[in-house]
Amino acid sequence: GTGWSNGYASTTTDADRDFEINGGILVVWAPDDQQGFPIGFGEDSELFTDDDPTDLIPAGYTLVDLDKEPFRFYKEARPQLTLHEGDVAVNDFSSLSYSDAFRALHEKVAREYPFTAEKGIDWDMLYETFSVKMTESGADEDFFWALKDYSLAIPDGHVGIGFNDLVGQLFFENYGGSFGLILAEIDGSKVIVTDVIDNTPAADSDIEIGAEILEWNRQAIDEAIREVEPFFGPYSTEHHKRFDQLVFLTRVAPGDQVEVRLKNPGDENEVEIEMRAIVEYDSLFLWLPNFATDELALPIEAEVLDGSGLGYIKINTFSDDYNLMAQLWDRQIREFIELDVPGIILDMRVNGGGNSGLARDFAGYFFDEEFELMQRSYYNETAGQFEYQEYISRIQPGPAYFDGPLAVLVSTYCVSACEGFSYTIALRDDVTVVGHTPSAGAYGEVGRGQYELPAALSMQFPTGRSETMDGELVIEGSGVVPVSYTHLTLPTNVQQC
Repeated sequence: GTGWSNGYASTTTDADRDFEINGGILVVWAPDDQQGFPIGFGEDSELFTDDDPTDLIPAGYTLVDLDKEPFRFYKEARPQLTLHEGDVAVNDFSSLSYSDAFRALHEKVAREYPFTAEKGIDWDMLYETFSVKMTESGADEDFFWALKDYSLAIPDGHVGIGFNDLVGQLFFENYGGSFGLILAEIDGSKVIVTDVIDNTPAADSDIEIGAEILEWNRQAIDEAIREVEPFFGPYSTEHHKRFDQLVFLTRVAPGDQVEVRLKNPGDENEVEIEMRAIVEYDSLFLWLPNFATDELALPIEAEVLDGSGLGYIKINTFSDDYNLMAQLWDRQIREFIELDVPGIILDMRVNGGGNSGLARDFAGYFFDEEFELMQRSYYNETAGQFEYQEYISRIQPGPAYFDGPLAVLVSTYCVSACEGFSYTIALRDDVTVVGHTPSAGAYGEVGRGQYELPAALSMQFPTGRSETMDGELVIEGSGVVPVSYTHLTLPTNVQQC
């Protein structure tokens, strides 16, 4: 890490001054009573710089109160220290009314959201549109749907409402029903059935795997898909939204009825089928790649592929135990080097992101020279504008180096830190990016954009943006793009086949 700790520390920092320390308590140890230590911040308001006034500090352990002027040195046998959440603390508006909480949320988000220009967002118009809905909210359910509509007006995969009991109940009431179908869209024009769950309306209606869906509720299938607003939105890219639109085409309230016109494989005649939705979640969990994962799988899995001898690594997340992941990664890369594999396939297709620093550390195993990767900016309340952070993201060579060719597999479910890792790897000349679609295109930083709201609801919004050293926006809205791809969206089980 670099700089002062900005969260869960006995000191406090100022985000608008690159997290310079500005108060709290330090615990200091000195070998004798002849050591000097600052008793103030000096004119530059920074600790440990040349203009700090100093004094001798007692030997042994001493507590230094930075909120006193001059700093207070004291000792306690059993000191009790407060750990501050710091500038990345959650913005808590939960005690306010619906309309007041929305106003506070909107004012802060409108200042700090980092992609306003790129996404053409008119914050004044949004407030005028949605503040009325918030005022009219008479119940928690109304407030949720108003917030949901507000979030959908911001095309960003990192914007969203957290899941709680209320959200779960509303999901069940509106989307808990389905028919036991899993669909895939081929070339953006043809929708086929890839799986039929036993003992469901689809199975009872004799719908076969491979059937082509032609109409849904008397609409051409493409038109029906385009009108779907997935519950899990918003999205940073249209290809990510399109995937979920197909998923939520089949999700309705339990008991709802649909009419489907289709053609089973091998049949020349089209048939019309009516189905009534049952409470059914199996198709959802099998269809969405981030749900169809093995909870007991290691965060990183590797093997040498039969026949080709290529190394294969699947990174499932960057959010698991740091030490475990670091040890697994280091061992597997070293084994591939020892085995002299001719190349490595990096499977990043289903990875929801996590720790960007860990992702950069992993990427360092594929570079033999340090270089500046990207810079990040945030809104500075003091300056009233966005400013770059002092610390630039760099790639540093890892303790082992693999210099052979690489292939990176991506999908729309490679999100955030996964995209940063894939983007970085693709900077090498001998790397091929492969996928049916680009990655999700959601690369804003959300650490400071957490909000607690009435009805026990929570939301998040990006606050930081990443750019190249030349000032070009990185990944957001586009994703990591394969070398060439055809619009082909398949569920995980089909992709693996």
